[in-house]
Amino acid sequence: MTGFPEKKHYPMLIGGEWVDALDGDTADVITPIDRNVVIATVPRGKEADADRAVEAAKKAFPAWSGLHFKERQRLLLKAADALEENIENLAQLTALDTGNALRTQARPEAATLVDLFRYMGGIAGEAKGVVLPAGDDQLQYTRREPVGVVAGILPWNSPLMIAGFKTPAALAAGNTLVLKCAEDAPLTILEMGRIIADILPAGVLNIVTGRGSVIGERLAVHPDVAKVSFTGSTPVGRHLAEVAGRRLAHTSMELGGKSPAIVFPDSDLDEVADQVVLSTRFARQGQSCTSGSRLFLHEDIYDSFLQKVVDRVSKMKVGDPRDEASDIGAVNSEKQWNTIQTYIELGEAMDGVEVAYDGRKTLEVGEPGYYHAPIIFSQARNDWRTSQEEIFGPVLSVIPWNDLDEVIDEANDTEFGLAAFVFCRDLDQAIATGNRIQSGWVQINQGGGQVVGQSYGGYKQSGHGREASLEGLLEGFTQIKQVNVKLR
Repeated sequence: MTGFPEKKHYPMLIGGEWVDALDGDTADVITPIDRNVVIATVPRGKEADADRAVEAAKKAFPAWSGLHFKERQRLLLKAADALEENIENLAQLTALDTGNALRTQARPEAATLVDLFRYMGGIAGEAKGVVLPAGDDQLQYTRREPVGVVAGILPWNSPLMIAGFKTPAALAAGNTLVLKCAEDAPLTILEMGRIIADILPAGVLNIVTGRGSVIGERLAVHPDVAKVSFTGSTPVGRHLAEVAGRRLAHTSMELGGKSPAIVFPDSDLDEVADQVVLSTRFARQGQSCTSGSRLFLHEDIYDSFLQKVVDRVSKMKVGDPRDEASDIGAVNSEKQWNTIQTYIELGEAMDGVEVAYDGRKTLEVGEPGYYHAPIIFSQARNDWRTSQEEIFGPVLSVIPWNDLDEVIDEANDTEFGLAAFVFCRDLDQAIATGNRIQSGWVQINQGGGQVVGQSYGGYKQSGHGREASLEGLLEGFTQIKQVNVKLR
């Protein structure tokens, strides 16, 4: 495909108005499909812009939090309807903005955003307290109250879906929100704001753009931000948790991963291979913190099953993410492309490595876009850097195993603990194995993505807090007030 839309300027949303940065500074947005094409400009917000967004959210908070839940519910469901009418527009913009392929990722991401607005709107009334049976002369009850102004700091890999994890849950609970777009992929979030801004009262939802080290940092330290909800890399999340923690602000962190997938010898099946390929997130260029990037194959089926995986991956087309035929789109940025290439070169240099598949040999697209084909390292070891560090690219390390206790130890031998996958036809064995894996999310005999309503989040250096669920709404966006009343 060729051709790009005319360059457009997307201002920020603050206090119900579309505004530029106070100092007038702007930044170009380059599509990963073609590094030479500027598809938009956005304000390059600074600390003062963060301050006015927080002030707008703070001003809107009393009225929004004071509404009957049914009114917040009505508006969130109305927003879901408006977003649903714009799914294709959001998906097309996602392909341009992030490089995610339209068919395999961008449309499902936009649909998930709609589903999350609808789900969170539906459970808005569940943010309620309890009454303690304390005798006839006492009324002792709890209230679940919103925390206040929330700063949601978004990543560039799946911005719409991650905005869906944060935005409707925070708003349903009665909080007001400042969303900070990823510098490398701001457009879909600004478009989301455009679609629903007139539905919500002014200041309830604010969206800012700019460098994370500037405007994002200011949001993290701002005394009027009650909570920082961050999705991104572990090093950045660790820093934000530290600076927000100095003032004892609430935080939730959904961070990196190096997820294991364990295949048992009874699962040398075509349908299992399909799910394993799904778990790699190759259809998202491997740019997913839940990517099953460490594949542990039992020695008895190692060669046979690996060939099934290679056969499937070799049929995946890397191409323009707007093309319906593309299974895999473009890597988000030059920086990320270079990072992936560095890890590939590192893996190729490891002693004993075998390259089971190298999609670069048949790659039909390249510069000026940021395209990376999948690569599969066979006979890998779990202690290699390519098996331990989050690459965030289409790189799979395949590791042989033959002892269950040892493979579970290896699966857990990582600083991360976000997702894991177990493939075993013996469900007792599969569930027992899953229960021993140190991960916030374990899938058994399936490799798909997050499901609306599931309690999603990580262990260890993959973060803390849960999203996309009732538990995430209650634990992440409310706080408990105990009230004791003497009746007589």
